[in-house]
Amino acid sequence: MTAAVTASVEAATGLSVDIPFDGALRAYTVGRPGEWTRPIAPITSRIAYAAAHVVPRVLADNSPGAPADVDWDVTMNYRHELWSYGLGVADAMDTAQRGMGLDWAATRELIRRSGREAAAVGGRLACGAGTDQVDLDGLPSGSRGLAIITDAYREQIDVVREAGAEVVLMASRALARVATGPADYLAVYRSLLGEAEQPMVLHWLGDVFDPALRGYWGSADVAAATATFRQLIEENADKVDGVKVSLLDAGHEIALRRVLPPGVRLYTGDDFNYPELIIGDDHGHSDALLGIFAAIYPAASTALQHLDAGDAGRAGEILESTRELGRHVFSAPTSYYKTGIAFLAWLNGRQPGFAMVGGLSSGRSVQHLSKVFVLADRAGLLAEPELAVHRMRTFLDLNGVTR
Repeated sequence: MTAAVTASVEAATGLSVDIPFDGALRAYTVGRPGEWTRPIAPITSRIAYAAAHVVPRVLADNSPGAPADVDWDVTMNYRHELWSYGLGVADAMDTAQRGMGLDWAATRELIRRSGREAAAVGGRLACGAGTDQVDLDGLPSGSRGLAIITDAYREQIDVVREAGAEVVLMASRALARVATGPADYLAVYRSLLGEAEQPMVLHWLGDVFDPALRGYWGSADVAAATATFRQLIEENADKVDGVKVSLLDAGHEIALRRVLPPGVRLYTGDDFNYPELIIGDDHGHSDALLGIFAAIYPAASTALQHLDAGDAGRAGEILESTRELGRHVFSAPTSYYKTGIAFLAWLNGRQPGFAMVGGLSSGRSVQHLSKVFVLADRAGLLAEPELAVHRMRTFLDLNGVTR
């Protein structure tokens, strides 16, 4: 069923680093990596996407407001790493800093490059189509504004389709600004779904991730917004592959999952409660499209392989062992979760420097990232402990954290 990944366990023995705990430095001894495995056959029990981040060039101008200057080789290598563990890649999503540093020109190039790489290895790929090329300050109101938004969606859908990827129809800040009620949301989405030649994924991103999306679907009341969302899905079930719900509300997700039309999947976007949502219950389960999977992918893949083998208990244990890390990475302000994912990628040698487009590497504190290091180690997710300890010491030294 699986082929074991070789881990440098000897380097983990006896390694320690002085970590700030509650304002005081204490020696922390690093453990061994988990016994994670790469699949030797496709994962079939769940469809699972890891929403991947982007890596800037080392010498790029990564200051806030500067155009994204991506290191394409490193960024694509990260996607190959995710595919090698049997996971799909969800690209050009919130994790890739859409609306937080990644401009449309770089996004378009990212989608095209990811499409070529996915085709080369047979990797599953879904990409976000949104409206972030629209100038919000110059956006007119009323029907003219809705038409501009619809055309912007069409442009991005075409780019995703041309890349050979599945379309994830992302929530739109522009639509949230212009729409005056549920009817405006339904009009835009009905037009796009009506034109779709292949089913798409609808993405409901909550305002905990992006405050500009408060009141999406025409109401700040979740029950009312859900009613509009369900109406759209039920009217267009043949054009909806699934829905990605990112509200961090497990009860709401389960209730919605149970009333979706046959054949419409629910891709959990709940980075707090994913273990029980993916494992499921007697009434069903959620598939996954998660940012946290880009950080815990070896464990996530191994858990799904156990699900494939019929061992839901072990799968649940593995996913549960990563929950505390997930909750911390996605703690408030949740929109800065990408910083923790990039930090882990750097610790694990998946990017040469701890840098992010738009200067977002400064989005979390030293204390927060120190806890990321500890929780990742406890979850067995420091792949090369000697490298991780060296980089953690360097990070702390650069930030003046010394005894």
